[in-house]
Amino acid sequence: MTKKLISIVTPVYNEEGNIQSIYSAIKEIFTKIDKYDYEHIFADNDSQDQTLSILKEIAQQDRHVKIIANSRNFGFVRSSYYALLQGQGDAVSLIFADLQDPPELLVDFLQKWEEGYQVIKGVKISSQENSIVYAIRKFYYSLVSYLSEDVDLTSNFTGFGMYDQKVLEALRSIDDPYPYLKGLISEVGFKNTIINYRQAVRKKGKSSFNFYRMYDLAMLGITTYSNFPLRIATMAGFSLSILSFLIGAITLILKLLYWNLFPIGIAAIIIGLFFFSSVQLFFIGLLGEYIGLINRRSLKRPLIIERERINF
Repeated sequence: MTKKLISIVTPVYNEEGNIQSIYSAIKEIFTKIDKYDYEHIFADNDSQDQTLSILKEIAQQDRHVKIIANSRNFGFVRSSYYALLQGQGDAVSLIFADLQDPPELLVDFLQKWEEGYQVIKGVKISSQENSIVYAIRKFYYSLVSYLSEDVDLTSNFTGFGMYDQKVLEALRSIDDPYPYLKGLISEVGFKNTIINYRQAVRKKGKSSFNFYRMYDLAMLGITTYSNFPLRIATMAGFSLSILSFLIGAITLILKLLYWNLFPIGIAAIIIGLFFFSSVQLFFIGLLGEYIGLINRRSLKRPLIIERERINF
């Protein structure tokens, strides 16, 4: 009887300290549950350390390990999504290399998949990372879920989970050069379930996922799945216009009635000018995010350009 093939996809960038650990963890799991065949795909996003060299050494000794080396750093969003689509197994699991998301949950993912679920989402209910960073992430997930209009987004879900091949076929049919994985998984539907877990701290190395990348991912989610900020801008502009007119009218009336006792004042003019200017700049910047996303998607550039493949 032919074994079902399970694809494990691990995007990496400067993870030389964690490669051996994540490789060994996955290998140990499939040694214990030998009713499956598996492939472990590492997608290297042009690492600047010894990550790729270590992967090549492992791949020479283990044919289960496959490598995709990107021609340059295409960013976390594009590289992770592209790597996921390369899985050819009956089910594909996205597991990150930093070991913050426990690889042992793979056993639970497989059990739920065998029960008929086509999307199994790993959702973190707590984290051992910096409390401020975790609070910011939690606020972002809640904000995006609240603002999304047509799709029910799952809070605290980063992509860590397992997907049936039918789900990936649906994702491959979507031509999106800058995809938001969390949203697309919810958008394509399919029977899904959630497995909760507690996120550990990074074992080794330093995360390359800095504040700018967190902001980029946040704005991608908001601008892709919600027009609410644009409507807020319209309503705020209308409301502030009415407020400005009322203040101007009241000021004119008071000045006419108390000409010598009611000075207009430079301070009030300056404060009002800076307030309305800051509101305008904020919403212009917000509008720019939407325009930037439209421009990025209209260019129709490929997700990733590969430099080489190993063991495929």
